[in-house]
Amino acid sequence: MKPLPLDREEYIEQAYFFRNYRERLEDAVPSQVILATIYEEILATTKLPMAIDFLKGEILLTGRISDGMEKLSHYFTPFQTFIIKNAEDDKSKFDQKMGLKILEREAEYRADTHNSAGLFIYQFECIARNRLGYHNGLDAISKDSMYNEDWSAWIRKLKLQLGSVDFADLLYFRSQHFVDEQRRQPGNDQFTPRYPVLFSKQDGRIAKANHNRDPLYMFAALQRQLGYPNVPRPLPQTGKSLFHPALEARLHKIEARLQLIDSELKGNLDLNQFIVKDNRFDDKEIS
Repeated sequence: MKPLPLDREEYIEQAYFFRNYRERLEDAVPSQVILATIYEEILATTKLPMAIDFLKGEILLTGRISDGMEKLSHYFTPFQTFIIKNAEDDKSKFDQKMGLKILEREAEYRADTHNSAGLFIYQFECIARNRLGYHNGLDAISKDSMYNEDWSAWIRKLKLQLGSVDFADLLYFRSQHFVDEQRRQPGNDQFTPRYPVLFSKQDGRIAKANHNRDPLYMFAALQRQLGYPNVPRPLPQTGKSLFHPALEARLHKIEARLQLIDSELKGNLDLNQFIVKDNRFDDKEIS
């Protein structure tokens, strides 16, 4: 049985937690220190301080917070745990800061006016853009308490249909727009769909307009037209050094010394490169 959705104030505090956790990681503050201090800033009337306190003990024990989130399945959703687990995977290229930013924006959407369609589109695009794996990702999404049984059954079925059916068509056939178009056909005004309608008329119109196109175009149109949340994207590389200039200069000196030692061991050290030549008397006669 799925746990009940949390109160609005819980999602507001979660968004604050994920945002500040990410910002302090960017300032090179260790996770243990963040968790040991940030719970005091969270609204005490929520359950989040107790959850953070549990995560603090878990990270000291295992070095990961995803293990603790998984044990707190009545509070953190399977999707939240799935995102952090991928971010903490040693073999994954998915960044933890990006994972926290995804969860921050999702919590903000949950706290605001939301619907199941918008939440699903956001979660699905997060998986697609970051290549986190559809099988496990959709399984985590289907267990979210925001979705009723009709939604969960359809999301589980997607695992078998992706790749063989255009994703825009999958949305269109489950939309009110598809039902309306069928009923406009002559003699079919009593059309009743065999499956529950999950998406609105506007969702269906946008999905149909993006038939056989890149799904990212459809996601962008849904965000523009219906106010669905934007999925965070990695910032482009600017070519800026990852190290402080003083540290980078010191590393260059160490590298030069290692090259000299290597040349000396191989017996091909050329001392002429260290001789400073005085050109003051070149091509001149001494009077």
